Amino acid sequence: MNNKFIDWVIFCLLALIWGSSFVLMKEGLTQLSPYQVAALRMLFAGLVLLPFAFRALKKIPKEKMGLVLLSGIIGNFIPAFLFCIAETKIDSALAGILNSLTPLFTILVGLFFFKIATNTQKMVGILVGFIGLCLLFAAGKNISFENVAYASLVLLATFFYGLNVNMVGKFLQNIRALDIASIAFVFLIIPSAFILYATGYFNLNFNNPAIVHATWSGIFLGVVGTSISSILFYILIKRAGIIFASMVTYGIPIVAVAWGIYFGETISILQVGSLLVILAGVYIVNKPRH
Repeated sequence: MNNKFIDWVIFCLLALIWGSSFVLMKEGLTQLSPYQVAALRMLFAGLVLLPFAFRALKKIPKEKMGLVLLSGIIGNFIPAFLFCIAETKIDSALAGILNSLTPLFTILVGLFFFKIATNTQKMVGILVGFIGLCLLFAAGKNISFENVAYASLVLLATFFYGLNVNMVGKFLQNIRALDIASIAFVFLIIPSAFILYATGYFNLNFNNPAIVHATWSGIFLGVVGTSISSILFYILIKRAGIIFASMVTYGIPIVAVAWGIYFGETISILQVGSLLVILAGVYIVNKPRH
């Protein structure tokens, strides 16, 4: 089979999986609290990656282990909870659109916190992206402090994503992404299980099909939307390179919006236009300089 075809299959699978994560959170929230959905996601992500962790322990230098654990907390654990809390008040499609700002926050965090040099092209891309963000908020049908506050939780999550990417790039560059992910997620098994216990998850009525459905949504988020997708992304980077793999960013919000429309969420033309402006900013930021 043609290698390029396989690369595109993995690419489309990743866009579908990650783009579907936002509506899966929404499905989980029909019966579970945001803390329970996020904890289920982290717990099962860790369980799936547990076999990889034993090998990773031998690969990761002891002096780097603290940074690996920190990467799991700021790059996965905290954002998982922020997204779920945000989606108690905002649509899954809006969460998917806001998530597309991650590459722009990665550049900004690198610029202000890691003193990474930038250029005019990247700054223009950031400006275009944030114009799209302003248009997106202006396109909201019910602009209120509460809606903006919950949408800002997604922006905070993208900030943490950007912080994690820069931290890994600077301090963990010589460690395999799969090794980092497996150790980070396995470390999160215990706090995730504790949160499920503390929030009364294990006392729920699992004879109720709605609760079972919500639980499966959280489990699917962890197993497929986090663990398997992380492995697929790692494979794609190895096969096709980081530039091609990073283009998945463009597919994720499109899938998220499509699911939102399918589930009856109201999405305006201005919101779609705002997404296109944001993606244009992401493109300008990532466009190679000649």
